[in-house]
Amino acid sequence: MERLNSSNKVAGVKQTKAAVNSGSASVVYVASDADITLTEPIINLCKEKGVEIVLGHTRKELAKAAHIEVPCAAAAIIK
Repeated sequence: MERLNSSNKVAGVKQTKAAVNSGSASVVYVASDADITLTEPIINLCKEKGVEIVLGHTRKELAKAAHIEVPCAAAAIIK
């Protein structure tokens, strides 16, 4: 998760999906404590597009690494 802390990134479900769809996401972090209805479409999209998925962090941990104040379900490192 250190890469997320020091890289160009986006945070949140909508921005992460957009980054994956546009081909600009290199790694996507998905919160383990987020609602599956939010995370499942992102995970499936990443698999379809061949984007690396990292699981196992909480929404608060992702927010802290992305330097945002609100917990987020997903974040992505931008190429």
